[in-house]
Amino acid sequence: MEETPPPLLGSNKPHLEKLTLGVTRILESSPGVTEVTIIEKAPAERHMISSWEQRNNCVLPEDLKSFYLMTNGFHMTWNVKLGEHTIPLGSMAINSISKLTQLNQSSLYSLPNAPTLADLEDDTQEGNWRDFCFDENQPEKPHFDSRSVIFELDPCNGNGKVCLVYKRGKPALAQDTEIWFLDRALYWHFLTDTFTAYYRLLITHLGLPQWQYAFTSYGISPQAKQWFNMYKPITYNTDLLTEETDSFVNKLDPSKVFKSKNKTLIPRKKGSVQPAGGQKGPAGPPSTSKSSSGSGNPVRK
Repeated sequence: MEETPPPLLGSNKPHLEKLTLGVTRILESSPGVTEVTIIEKAPAERHMISSWEQRNNCVLPEDLKSFYLMTNGFHMTWNVKLGEHTIPLGSMAINSISKLTQLNQSSLYSLPNAPTLADLEDDTQEGNWRDFCFDENQPEKPHFDSRSVIFELDPCNGNGKVCLVYKRGKPALAQDTEIWFLDRALYWHFLTDTFTAYYRLLITHLGLPQWQYAFTSYGISPQAKQWFNMYKPITYNTDLLTEETDSFVNKLDPSKVFKSKNKTLIPRKKGSVQPAGGQKGPAGPPSTSKSSSGSGNPVRK
């Protein structure tokens, strides 16, 4: 029974290669990377997609429909071996259509009287939010109330949420969708216009920790930046990442670290001159005597 999955994975390898855009080979050839794993999932049935659309009164975008008809969700992980320890590092995930739930219906708070996401909506903070993002050309942010319909695509391992956002409320049309990132502070950050573009971002960033924060105004954490430079994402901003790492790398300057020790060596050199100072009598006095005798010459003149 346990020997049947390997042949299935082998026969579906071209399918998985197409699904991952060949990134598995890049990861497997990277130093220290082990256990590149794809959890294979069966395609979604068409009636599952139509029932989801009827239940939520929303039309899925065509590219997302095609994705679910190929695989009902996606989950790929890879680890890094450091010495004798194996650390889970990369994770790429797309929720299945059954877990594509509306954001305000999720159990974000467990207390009975806790505020909902709609209660956090405040239009007076719109200007502050735009100042915070430092980008006037960014599209209008989603709303937690009925003006927007938001579905969770990826829980991001607790670092935030990637969401499929319908900008005009219900009934929601496919052309009104965008992909946004909601960080842990409940700030919105625009990612892409289409699911296809987001999926490419997901794959090319190799599922590195906190990669979505590269599209925020404050960027990724220093620890995540170290992983970014070890396993460089296949993105246009790789050069920017390598340039910025200088400020996060600890560099030791021996001349500065051991500067105090060099100072202690200076008195020793003076001490070695002291015997020569004892011989000042034979060497020094003739010069002083000459200067004293020479001092009489100007008097003679």
